[in-house]
Amino acid sequence: MLIECVPNVSEGRRPDVVARMAESIRRVEGVRLLDHSSDPSHNRSVFTLVGNPAGVERAVLTLFERAIADIDLRTHKGEHPRLGAVDVVPFIPIEGATMADCVALARKVGADVASRFGVPVFLYEDASDNPARKNLEDIRRGEFEGLAAKMAQAAWAPDFGPKAPHPSAGASVIGARMALIAFNINLATDRLDVAKKIAAAIRHSSGGFRFVKAAGFKLEDRGIVQVSMNLTNYEKTPIFRIFEAVKREAARYGVSILESEIVGLVPSAALNAAAEFYLQIGGFKPEHVLETKLRTEN
Repeated sequence: MLIECVPNVSEGRRPDVVARMAESIRRVEGVRLLDHSSDPSHNRSVFTLVGNPAGVERAVLTLFERAIADIDLRTHKGEHPRLGAVDVVPFIPIEGATMADCVALARKVGADVASRFGVPVFLYEDASDNPARKNLEDIRRGEFEGLAAKMAQAAWAPDFGPKAPHPSAGASVIGARMALIAFNINLATDRLDVAKKIAAAIRHSSGGFRFVKAAGFKLEDRGIVQVSMNLTNYEKTPIFRIFEAVKREAARYGVSILESEIVGLVPSAALNAAAEFYLQIGGFKPEHVLETKLRTEN
């Protein structure tokens, strides 16, 4: 049984701290760290690991221990919304695992995090039975700075742990979901209003594409702006469709796309679909890719 986990951590500016967190994961038996990337503007790092349930659980708890020791949200600043040192921890079924397995693991890890570290935990997506806590954005609204006041409301008592934030680590959101693509498009402008208008046009919550979450950010270190997105179902809302939509919206404001980027890993099917679309390949099949054919033949 293989389960993927993609923890998002509120640190992207101190390479030594990120390196220690990555190394803590690598040392765990039964887990493989596939990727990790950091964004200084967002001040955030994303780790992608995969393994058996027991190994993944150990790796996540080890990451929490390291992150809580090194991160203090009272002095943390960044473009990306956050409420915890280890901000969000999704579990994703990969091979021989079901969504029910990931839900059970999310709940077990949530309880362990709360009891070991005194960090409140909110369950989200498939791991939550509360309709108000399915969407990560709803839980994270108000961020770390507004967390104490939010948790003082009866409706926002955590699923596990104390009813007040950890002083330096805040709270964490842990859940189970299907694979998503973290996809960003950088615009050749410093106009934040344009990025925010484009994000509003394409995200589902404001009338855009069903499986798109988006926000506009300024990348101060580069003097440009970004449309930052999570694509939660790349089969129903493919990556190329979103790219074209952003390009059209940007053109309305006289702005061009500088580049796009993928944070973490991406399913090959998503890139195959983009190649098929842009190259107009008739009758394209995944087996036309050499490496895919070699794997299937073996």
